[in-house]
Amino acid sequence: MNYWLDLFTPYTWDRFRQHGATISGFRPRQRNVAFEKVKPKDILLCYMVKLSRWCGSLEVLSDAFEDSTPIFADENDPFPIRFKVRPQVMLDFEHAIPIENMWSDLSFTNQLRVGSVGWAQAAKLRQSLISISSNDGAAILRALERQKSEGQVFALDQSELRHIGQRTVVRTESGVVEVEVPDREVEEQTEEASVAPRVSIKMQAQLSQLGAILGFTIWIPPSDRARVLELLPATYHPKLVATLPLNYDQATLKTIENIDVIWLDRRAIAHAFEVEHTTAIYSGLLRMADLLAMQPRMNIALHIVAPIERRDQVRREIVRPVFSVLEGGAMAERCSFLSYNDVQELLGQPNLAHLRETVLEDFEEYFDAA
Repeated sequence: MNYWLDLFTPYTWDRFRQHGATISGFRPRQRNVAFEKVKPKDILLCYMVKLSRWCGSLEVLSDAFEDSTPIFADENDPFPIRFKVRPQVMLDFEHAIPIENMWSDLSFTNQLRVGSVGWAQAAKLRQSLISISSNDGAAILRALERQKSEGQVFALDQSELRHIGQRTVVRTESGVVEVEVPDREVEEQTEEASVAPRVSIKMQAQLSQLGAILGFTIWIPPSDRARVLELLPATYHPKLVATLPLNYDQATLKTIENIDVIWLDRRAIAHAFEVEHTTAIYSGLLRMADLLAMQPRMNIALHIVAPIERRDQVRREIVRPVFSVLEGGAMAERCSFLSYNDVQELLGQPNLAHLRETVLEDFEEYFDAA
């Protein structure tokens, strides 16, 4: 028996229960883990994002299957990778266990400071079907079962109540998309100009090195290439290309040329990265949106790379309505977030040269419910 993380929002937790609590669903990108690793009798431990609470446990009753019958949405259900499940514990919002109440008991939080910037990503609580260790899984399950019998109330504050009631959607040709309309923000203070370029160039060099080790050739915009080469170990210099081996119209090529880092697989783009150190997050997203608008059928993985302190800014921008109505699908479905720490941890992986590019999936974060 193995334990797996199953993420819900307050909305999807309600939908799950309203539809009988017999089917748990996941995004298509989680197909490989679902079909290859999760087995009957495994336990899904349910964690509610936005409220940061443990809310239930589900026993897996079947192998993974694919079905788009509406459960978590009225149409175009985004969670078609599914399992039949049997609830062991299901808690409502005010009885769900706040993560802080178990902070010191779990190996993935007990070394972190409560409420610190990026703690949820560091704890790997941002993507479903992450494996949870036997010790941690058993501790969470015991706490849930104890709460089921004791029924302690954990009062919801005003912010949590807003999350429960707040759901903004837009209708697109492919169905309903959940979005966030951000509040007006005060313009952020940037670091000294002499520091920011050096940090972002260093990250471009690290992304270039990572891609080269994984077997890709690399494109860096001409304006940055010389500075990136100064920081990139010489053994990887031959992996940088001076011209793009792509056959697109001039407008598309010009857009592609300005993307911070591109990993190329022969004559195709495999991954595109925008590094946002102090610049406005939307600048990189707009460049990617332009690319998708011109080439909606282009099948590439998009990534925003930024300091972990900027994670919430990235999330707010990526789920804006304007990025949710693209012809090829919402930007939140196409573009992930990687922190600087993630890139550095990836570079430190043992036997990296023998790994596949799917290693990125263990580190990247998509801003959705499950």
